[in-house]
Amino acid sequence: MRVYVPLDAAAKALGADEVAAAIQAEAARRGVEITLVRNGSRGMVWLEPLVEVATDLGRMAFGPMTTADVAALFEDLKAHPKALGLTEELPWMLRQTRLTFARCGVIDPLSLDEYELHHGLKGLKRALSLSDADIVAEVRESGLRGRGGAGFPTGIKWETVRTAKADQKYIVCNADEGDSATFADRMLMEGDPFTLIEGMAIAGLAVGATKGYIYTRSEYPDAVSQMTRAIQIARAAGVLGPSVLGSGRAFDMEVRVGAGAYVCGEETSLLNSLEGKRGTVRAKPPLPALQGFLGKPTVVNNVISLASVPVILDRGAAFYKNFGMGRSQGTMALQLAGNVKFGGLFETAFGLTLGEIVDDIGGGTATGRPVKAVQVGGPLGAWFPRALFDTPFTYEDFATRGGLIGHAGLTVADDSVDMLKMARFALEFCAIESCGKCTPCRLGAVRGVETVDRIARGDAAAIPLLTDLCDTMKAGSLCALGGFTPYPVMSALTHFPDDFAVMREAAE
Repeated sequence: MRVYVPLDAAAKALGADEVAAAIQAEAARRGVEITLVRNGSRGMVWLEPLVEVATDLGRMAFGPMTTADVAALFEDLKAHPKALGLTEELPWMLRQTRLTFARCGVIDPLSLDEYELHHGLKGLKRALSLSDADIVAEVRESGLRGRGGAGFPTGIKWETVRTAKADQKYIVCNADEGDSATFADRMLMEGDPFTLIEGMAIAGLAVGATKGYIYTRSEYPDAVSQMTRAIQIARAAGVLGPSVLGSGRAFDMEVRVGAGAYVCGEETSLLNSLEGKRGTVRAKPPLPALQGFLGKPTVVNNVISLASVPVILDRGAAFYKNFGMGRSQGTMALQLAGNVKFGGLFETAFGLTLGEIVDDIGGGTATGRPVKAVQVGGPLGAWFPRALFDTPFTYEDFATRGGLIGHAGLTVADDSVDMLKMARFALEFCAIESCGKCTPCRLGAVRGVETVDRIARGDAAAIPLLTDLCDTMKAGSLCALGGFTPYPVMSALTHFPDDFAVMREAAE
C-alpha cells in the first residue's frame, strides 16, 4: 500500500504531520505494510491535508483529512467519507496546464530517480549539448519573462550577463517570497526542488557562471530543509559539482537564509543582504547583470522563472511560447488567497480573464458574500473592482488598466471590506518595510498614513494631497516598494470613492 501525505508547509499547518503519524500507527496496528511518501502539495489548499492512495486505477484522493478519518483508509476506499475520486480527474487538476509544477505533488521530492522518470534532467542534458549562446537564444525565443513581478525578458537578462567580461559570474535565485497571498516559490521548493536546481544549472551553463545561491527567508524552514537536502543529493549524483553530469563544466550552489525583510525581495537589497550587508536598495545603474553579487555579473531571477527553464530546454521554445496571449507567453502559477472559496495554486496559460479566475476557478468568496474587489500582485498591487473583471490576465492588459500582475498573487475581498482601510494598510506596510534609503518612500509612506487618517476624519482637502503624494512616490522612489505602493492606494480611491466619503459625511 503506497500512501502520499504532503509535507508542504500549508498542509502541515492544517495537520498533515498528525495525519501521517496516524496512518503509520494504524498500519502497524493492523499489520499492514505501507510506503508513506511525503510529497508536495497539489495546490488545493482547501482540501489539505490531502491524502492520496495508489490504486490500480491511479491515485485516489481523500481530504481534508483528520486523524479520525485515517482508520477508514484501510477499509473500502470508495466508501470513505472523504473520498474525492482520482486526483488527476478532479476539476481543479483537469483545468490546469502544469508545466513548471508538473511534478509537484506527484513525485517524492527528494528522489532523483523519480525526478528523472518524470522528464527530469532532460532540459539540462540538452543544454549541455548546446553552446551558451544557443541556450540563451532558446530562452529568449520562448518569451519567458521574470515571474517575480517585473516581467523583464529572461533571455535578455541572461544575454547581458553572458557577454559581460569577468573572471567570475553568479546565478542568484530570488526565493525571498514576501508578498502576501503568494506561496508558489515555497510550494515548488518544498515539492519539487530538483526543478529549481536544474534551472539554475542551465542558467549557469548559459552565462558562464559556476556558482549559484538561493536566497530565501527564515520563515520558510521546510523549504530551506528540502532545498539543502536536494542540493546534497544532486551533488552526490554528479548533477552539481566540478563536472555537471560528467561534462567537465562546473556549477554548484547553496542556500542562504535571510531574516525576512520585505525589501530584500528587491534584487539589489537581496544582493546586499547576501553579501552580509544591511538590506538596502542600491541605485541603478550599474545593473546587477553587470555589477551584482560581489561586484560581478549576476543573473538574479525568481524561483518560478528559473524553474520554468527546464521544460523550455526539454520541449523547446516553440512548445512553450504556444501557451499564453500576446507578449505574455507560457504559463503562470496563479495563487488564490484571501476571502476565496477555493484557495490554492493553479497553473495555467496567460489569458484567462480576472472574472474567470475569481468566480470560476476560485468559486467566489468563502463567506458567500459578493466579491467587492481583488488585489492582484501582492500588497503593492492594484485593487480591481468587478467592472474590470473582463481584464485578461497578461502583463500588458493589467498595465493598461492601472495594475500589475506581479508574482500572480490574488487576494479576494468581499463587500464588507473598507477600501479606505486597505489604502491605509498599504501605506503603513510601506512605512514599516521601507529600507529608508530614499526620501519618497521613507517619508512619503508615513505622511501617506497621516493623510489617509485626515480623510477618514472628514478632511476632503486631504484627497488631492494624497494623490500628489502618490505621484511623488511613484516617480521618485528608488525601487518598487515606494514606487508601487501608490497602486493599491490610488486604485482604492479611484474605484471605491464612496469608502473615502463615509467618514466625511458622518463628520458633516
